[in-house]
This record gives sequence, structure tokens and C-alpha cells, in this order.
Amino acid sequence: MQTAAKEITPQRAEIKAKKRVAAYARVSSGKDAMLHSLVAQVEYYHDYIQKNPDWEFAGVYADEALTGTKGSRRRFQELIRDCRAGLVDLIVTKSISRFARNTVTLLEVTRELKGSGLTCSSMSRTSTP
Repeated sequence: MQTAAKEITPQRAEIKAKKRVAAYARVSSGKDAMLHSLVAQVEYYHDYIQKNPDWEFAGVYADEALTGTKGSRRRFQELIRDCRAGLVDLIVTKSISRFARNTVTLLEVTRELKGSGLTCSSMSRTSTP
């Protein structure tokens, strides 16, 4: 009795790429209470990102800014550079207004991020800028 060999086709496991997620935090003054708030925000975002199994931690960028202009915020500029370089897929922040106080600057930044396919998630809402 002969048995026919059955052809087995290996199935490829689909590996879902994790989103590279970074957070941005900013406080507006150097007062002790504000600096404590900045430390608390950094710790919160670090834990928040690390707890999501679908995310890869890409860093927390934090500024103590005396003004809301983007030029005065070194870590914000680093975040934007890393986004341009394709190192970040999603930005989480307390509020999208953390990006800029000036509406024109806010629109410029969010349009650039949207053009790069990035998503921003604020604690009040999630949006693709």
C-alpha cells in the first residue's frame, strides 16, 4: 500500500512592528513646583509608554522653557529632528498646545508631522495632526 505524500506549505507568522513612541513634556517656569511637575510628567510618560506591549519606548523629551517659542526649547527641537529621521511613529503629550503657544507655529509643526505620517496623542484627545 502506497501513501501519497502531502505537501505542507509553511505559514509565515505575521510580525507586527511595534510603534516607536516618544513623549513631550514642558513647563513654563523655573519655579520649584513646576520643576517637580516636569519630573512627574517624565516619570509618568516613561511608565505609560513602557506598559503598552505594542509600543517601543523612543524617549521622553522634556523642556523647562521660560518662553513658548520653539527655538528656546532644545529637547522639542531634538524630538522634531528625530521625527524627521523616522525614529518616532507616535508622540504622546499632555496637550497638543505643549508644542507651541503661538497658533501659527502650532499649525506649522502639526502639518509637518502629519505630512510625515506621524500621529500625536494628547491626554485630552488623539489626533493625526
